[in-house]
Amino acid sequence: MQFITLADYLLLPFYLLIIYAVAYGIRNRLYPEGHPWRPYFILGLTVKVVGAIFIGLIYQYYYGGGDTANYFKQAQVVNSAFDESPGKWLNLILHIPAWYEGGYTQYTSLMEWYRDPASYAVVAITAFFSIFCFNTFLPTSVLFAAISFTGIWALFRTFALQYPSLTRHIALAVLFVPSTFIWGSGIFKDTVCMFGMGWLIYAVFQLLIQRAFSVMNILIAIASFYLVAKIKVYILLAFVPALALWILFTYSHRIRIGFVRLALKGAVFGLAGGGFLFVSQQYARELGKYSLENIARTSYVTRDWIAYSSGDEGSAYDLGEFEPTFAGMLTKFPQAVNVTLFRPYPWEARKVIVMLNAIEAFLFLLLTVKIIFGIGPLRVWRTINSDPNIQFCLIFTLIFAFAVGISSYNFGSLSRYKIPCLPLYALALVLIYYRHQPAEKPFLSIR
Repeated sequence: MQFITLADYLLLPFYLLIIYAVAYGIRNRLYPEGHPWRPYFILGLTVKVVGAIFIGLIYQYYYGGGDTANYFKQAQVVNSAFDESPGKWLNLILHIPAWYEGGYTQYTSLMEWYRDPASYAVVAITAFFSIFCFNTFLPTSVLFAAISFTGIWALFRTFALQYPSLTRHIALAVLFVPSTFIWGSGIFKDTVCMFGMGWLIYAVFQLLIQRAFSVMNILIAIASFYLVAKIKVYILLAFVPALALWILFTYSHRIRIGFVRLALKGAVFGLAGGGFLFVSQQYARELGKYSLENIARTSYVTRDWIAYSSGDEGSAYDLGEFEPTFAGMLTKFPQAVNVTLFRPYPWEARKVIVMLNAIEAFLFLLLTVKIIFGIGPLRVWRTINSDPNIQFCLIFTLIFAFAVGISSYNFGSLSRYKIPCLPLYALALVLIYYRHQPAEKPFLSIR
């Protein structure tokens, strides 16, 4: 499938010029010389742009197609309606007509994802951006990267505001994890979700922790929540309990009576668990394979199918036997979290792409082990227990890592699905480590 053409290479420099002109203007206005965030703004944007171009070239010249190409091709079908009628184009962008509606079937019949609202939302966003890029893939991809960078930057700002002495290390954790800026920059669901999640965390922090109750923050929170729910609602199953406990742990320190504080925490844990079950049951259809009703059966079937279809191609993994029930699935919690955060191991990689993932996963494993044994398990636990931000990062990471680890069974797919939890896990490691080390000590040289 040819989706990158000569026009892409001819137009790409002009779009990069526009993006960087705007970016430099924003940086110079908001972050003047001497501002601690200034060094990371253009560099963070650049790795996103490079990641979008890199993954686009990989899908064109290595894979010969894939999801990103399909999003783009179906977006071109949407944009072809503009020649007939701008009104029709807008209706397709807004997903208004039914797939069988007579005046639109010449378009909807060519889009396999029109009846998949989550996937089609990415198609519609791509179509909207693409029409400003003369329907070329690479310029559209870098526009995706530039806009999604604002969400990642919002996530960076959230934590850099709280830990100003750790700005450099927080930038490393949020902006420069390879999987995040490669798989979270091109035309993918994951890019849109990382954008939405970054803004959601920022807005919630501003509203509930900083108490900055403004119309803008409320609108950002609502819009980003809706966007994440529209594309990948299961992310919210990890985010909402983590958020509830984040708020609880932040304010519970003000309660001086230990019994009351403990009782309040227990009540919130119960409410968070009950809310999780309620949402899972009420939105089972929207959650699809991630609903409690389906996730156990889906993961069980997926495991067998992946083992059968690609077990010898170096991309499949297996967590072992378990009963196709939710209780049975929970027995694989440690293995699922482990595969998301620390696998593939180097000896499991049989492809170049998988080996790159293995190197990153091995670094996460190495840092985790060195922090636990270098600082000491008891001191690590006390550090986690004393910092609501670390608790938020770890609770989200554990829930999300379990969900994607138990349901993917393919290292290639998992490398994309897991990226929402990687910055937060890296942040947790940074915050734990620097509670016991001077900020000047390099994070990657833990001894």
